[in-house]
Amino acid sequence: MTKPLLLNAVVSALLVALGIAAYDRWVLRPALVVGVVDLSEVYRAKEAEFTQLLTQTGSESERERALALARSFSQRLPAALDELPRECGCLVMVKSAIAGAPNSRDLTPLLRRKVEQP
Repeated sequence: MTKPLLLNAVVSALLVALGIAAYDRWVLRPALVVGVVDLSEVYRAKEAEFTQLLTQTGSESERERALALARSFSQRLPAALDELPRECGCLVMVKSAIAGAPNSRDLTPLLRRKVEQP
């Protein structure tokens, strides 16, 4: 009589342990990862590039090109910010809003590549 009860308890404990391990692996740990983006750095770099293009050029076509670059950047930046959480599977926050996150990933280089001119 005690052998089936013991077997039942061992199987139940094993299933509970496997369930907790699976929950930790696929639900809890990915939720603890935070992606960090230094948005001001990306913005300042593009602003400097835009300013340099405007100050160096004298022709109207070059100015139009600089304005097209700024317009393109302003359209690609929100789209790139929307894509980041889906790609990394994590919460994405602006770097200046975080005091410290032990499980953070810097996604600034990825954002920079996304907003660069194709």
